[in-house]
Amino acid sequence: MRRVPFVPTPHQIVRRMLDLAEVGKGEVVLDLGAGDGRILVDAVRRFDASAVGVENNPRRVLLATRNIERSGVSDKVRLLNQNLLETSLRDADVVTLYLLPEMNRALLPRMMRELKPSARVVAHDFPLPGVKPTKRERVNHNGVFHYIYLYSADALSWPPIKRF
Repeated sequence: MRRVPFVPTPHQIVRRMLDLAEVGKGEVVLDLGAGDGRILVDAVRRFDASAVGVENNPRRVLLATRNIERSGVSDKVRLLNQNLLETSLRDADVVTLYLLPEMNRALLPRMMRELKPSARVVAHDFPLPGVKPTKRERVNHNGVFHYIYLYSADALSWPPIKRF
């Protein structure tokens, strides 16, 4: 599987993703491919959520750690330096994605198995293959159109596999 390039989600898109997911106070936002930590910081600051970021690149982990510390939200953010394909999704209320289609495809069976029925998934630019979004929004950012896809538990057909 190809490495995911680091392309930061514009702040305007981050805000819209979290608004569309209707993040609630105290919910857990899981950002797969956390990059510089901007989604984590925004989730804590704007929604008083808890946030978990997963990032495999050590340099980006350092960058995200610095940004989280500077933002004063370290007490509500956990940053994991690991492969996002091996991360547990069970505690997430909201999962955020800005990953390549092949990564979304690889994650989909685990999302269907592990996410709780009330969880939401919000994807930037690359939809979950073969799954109809609950909402799709087009956002103009500096003359470039981005798409945000929101998926609910019903869209992912929870639970397709019996849980143990």
